[in-house]
Amino acid sequence: MGDLRFSEEHEWVSVDGDVATVGISNFAQEQLGDVVFVELPEVGRSVNRGDEIAVVESVKAASEIYTPLTGEIVEVNMALADEPAKVNESPEADGWFFRLRMSDASQLVDLMDAAAYKTFVDEQG
Repeated sequence: MGDLRFSEEHEWVSVDGDVATVGISNFAQEQLGDVVFVELPEVGRSVNRGDEIAVVESVKAASEIYTPLTGEIVEVNMALADEPAKVNESPEADGWFFRLRMSDASQLVDLMDAAAYKTFVDEQG
């Protein structure tokens, strides 16, 4: 797994070759509270950056997940269907949502590194 990059919608991305793993940040799961359900995208679906792609429901609210990159969904984390709490327990590792094959890796430059994301989150508060 590469270094995590972050979107302004609080998704993280980790890149391995042309495949990006996507989940939600620790900050996002803290805002959501206890996650009780995750709706994942279909494998094989083509998506454009910014598309609403998944839904995460917590005891507080339902929240849309947006794809920070354009590409094709190649895998989803089926473990979340049985154990949605993984999103809370390990948001930036085992609680990943989906993997996609990137069609435009240049979009990665629009994502923040961990330090920039921390600044962004601090400014939200």
